Amino acid sequence: MGNGDVAFPAATEFARRVPVPPARPFLDTFRANLKETFFPDDPLRQFRNQTVPRKFMLGLKYFFPILDWAPTYSASLFKSDLIAGITIASLAIPQGISYAKLANLPPILGLYSSFVPPLVYAMMGSSRDLAVGTVAVASLLISSMLGKEISPVQDPALYLHVAFTATFFAGLFQASLGLLRLGFIVDFLSHATIVGFMAGAATVVCLQQLKGMLGLQHFTTATDLVSVLQSVFSQVHQWRWESAVLGCCFLFFLLVTRFFSKRRPKFFWVSAAAPLTSVILGSLLVYLTHAENHGVQVIGHLKKGLNPPSATSLTFMPPYIMVALKTGIVTGIIALAEGIAVGRSFAMFKNYHIDGNKEMIAFGTMNMVGSLTSCYLTTGPFSRSAVNYNAGCKTAMSNVVMSVAVMITLLFLTPLFHYTPLVVLSAIIISAMLGLIDYEAVIHLWHVDKVDFCVCVGAYLGVVFGSVEIGLVIAVSISTMRVLLFVARPRTTVLGSIPNSMAYRRVDQYPAAQSVPGVLILGIDAPIYFANASYLRERISRWIDEETERTKGETSLQYLILDLGAVGSIDTSGISMLEEVKKIVDRSGIKLVLANPGSEVMKKLDSSKVLEGIGQEWIFLTVADAVAACDFMLHTCKSNGASCENAV
Repeated sequence: MGNGDVAFPAATEFARRVPVPPARPFLDTFRANLKETFFPDDPLRQFRNQTVPRKFMLGLKYFFPILDWAPTYSASLFKSDLIAGITIASLAIPQGISYAKLANLPPILGLYSSFVPPLVYAMMGSSRDLAVGTVAVASLLISSMLGKEISPVQDPALYLHVAFTATFFAGLFQASLGLLRLGFIVDFLSHATIVGFMAGAATVVCLQQLKGMLGLQHFTTATDLVSVLQSVFSQVHQWRWESAVLGCCFLFFLLVTRFFSKRRPKFFWVSAAAPLTSVILGSLLVYLTHAENHGVQVIGHLKKGLNPPSATSLTFMPPYIMVALKTGIVTGIIALAEGIAVGRSFAMFKNYHIDGNKEMIAFGTMNMVGSLTSCYLTTGPFSRSAVNYNAGCKTAMSNVVMSVAVMITLLFLTPLFHYTPLVVLSAIIISAMLGLIDYEAVIHLWHVDKVDFCVCVGAYLGVVFGSVEIGLVIAVSISTMRVLLFVARPRTTVLGSIPNSMAYRRVDQYPAAQSVPGVLILGIDAPIYFANASYLRERISRWIDEETERTKGETSLQYLILDLGAVGSIDTSGISMLEEVKKIVDRSGIKLVLANPGSEVMKKLDSSKVLEGIGQEWIFLTVADAVAACDFMLHTCKSNGASCENAV
């Protein structure tokens, strides 16, 4: 210690030391980090201290939740599930046929897909309210992605086989994510991404239905706005006014019933039954007027009978395997995001919990089983699940009831759909898709977070003016870039003292916060990694220069306090950054002080000898302790007339 320097008292009330945590074996630390990453919910805790038979039964219940609730199932619960199941079946039958047509698949596949997958989900799913079935967005994705490689008109058999294969890969991918506890990958589809993507897909689906509404025979396979409008207006002479009038009438009927049910929730069954009512009325109208002879296209023959096996139809040979794999992964992620989001929403309403990883296993299994029984991709659509919820379902048994209703339809009632006009199916799809355009959520994003709004709009424009895949890539890319920017450009803020308290807060947020003379307090709001270490070094240097410039003629800057309370972890690049900051402030005659470092930060500092360079006596439990120490030193220096530079 040189002449004039002031010794730092070791026993002051502000010198509450931050201990270095005891060293842990590497394998223990690695195991703990692995558990927090992949098993945050600790699913194995239920197996502790249990006998082997009990563990086996708990394992079965984990994968088959039906074993948990079925033993206590009662007649009163079945009554509620029976009503809900019949209600959603009335919606599932016309929607299934419609969405299969949207995917350029035989209409009967829509019914097949509402028979087997719900049975599998009823055994393996953890949601009481989710109603399983086909969805428009996944159907559109299958149509657009497979249609680029295989023509559903010229080679329908191959197209069908690749669709089954894509469904198998989607299920395999979903189940793998659940088994490997990788469900967090789906979280990269943010709420803003899903809102924009769904709205864009709904717009594209509605535009595609102009073919059915106008009675056109030939239509573009492209999904972008320009191609669709060009295809529509280049065939003005082929528009069928009969189809247009019929379609508009049924669309008006569907929208009115939905509006009525929304205003009066007790009459939810009105909108739920409207699609099936439209199919019945449309079929009767065509049958009685022979409208099929006047330009109104009908479904035609639907094969009676249950799902035929399709295991031998799966195609694993190049070049189609890559198309099926790509389609399966993309549609699998979208289906997972929608199904899990819907399931969690209704679970929140009824105050119960669903396990996202178990849901992934259930979705994956039902799609793999479905691909072997002539089904294509299914998930938990919002519209059908909302009807199930409003109908008063109590358990997943409502899916079984719906499946039985579809089975009866397949066995006995399919000939009745022969005269169902395609224009009614188009009206049903448009009505359902308009509900996916959540303009209120977009307005909310604009008011709350402009970046999320840009993500949403980017996804929407990418889908509408490019393709479904382009829109998805744009949305995920923007979201990922935002995450990377959060990591690479963490926020650093100047903290000030709140009068009459021990709190230190951001001076740009709290006008009353006061700076401490001779002390610069900076808060770092993120972990310090290689991606942001250089930025933080430069930003801290700029804060020092700005503070030095601001305090010219006043008390010179003597101490830099870094509040590390929000720094959950630090890597070697971060340690090097702190060493460089220490050298920078030392050259300027400023003392580096650390406040509130976490256990991992302290261990890394101690292991790298940075702790020794800074001095453990200059590491404090709180910012208030650090400021008190610095203030004490400044006042002691002034009262003694000594130099405060490099005080220890």
